[in-house]
Parts: sequence; C-alpha cells; structure tokens
Amino acid sequence: MLPLLDGISVARTGPGRPRVRPGAVVADRAYSHPSTQQALRRRRVRFVIPERDDQIARRAVKGSRGGRPPVFDAEAYKQRNVGEPCFNRLMQFRDLATRYA
Repeated sequence: MLPLLDGISVARTGPGRPRVRPGAVVADRAYSHPSTQQALRRRRVRFVIPERDDQIARRAVKGSRGGRPPVFDAEAYKQRNVGEPCFNRLMQFRDLATRYA
C-alpha cells in the first residue's frame, strides 16, 4: 500500500504542481494493521479503515493501556462501494487485467 501512495499524483484545477498526498485513504479490514495506520499518520493522511475483531479484543484486554480506538467514519466508508464494483467488473476481463504493453 505504501509504494502505491508514493506514486500518487493528482493534478490541480488551477496552477501549481500536482498533489502527492491524498486527502483520505478508504480501505477494507485487510489494511487495518497498526504499522499501516502509523505510516498513514506519519504522512498526515486521514484513513477510514475498520478494525478487525481481534484488534478490538486485544485493545480491550489491555484495558486503559490499550489506547483509544482509531476514528472510524462509517459514512465515508459506505462511499467505498462507489468505485469497487467498476474495478471488480474490469478485473473480470482477463485480457484487460493481464495485458502488458
């Protein structure tokens, strides 16, 4: 995930160089590892990633030493569904997914 973030370049509408830092990262539970969250915090990128059940349980066992749960915006996470069906549909076309130029 982090090498992918390094390659981001979003053109601006007006003058100026492209943005290289996204406003937010919306991902599924597979990317909820604490090291990924720390890396996104260091880059000052807001992330919307739900916690896995084992992470919640581990934090509960630690009690007050477990820290606060990360902020989770459920409404922003619902918007993740906007682009995924299109991407999954494109992946069904094997010619497109495996073509190397």
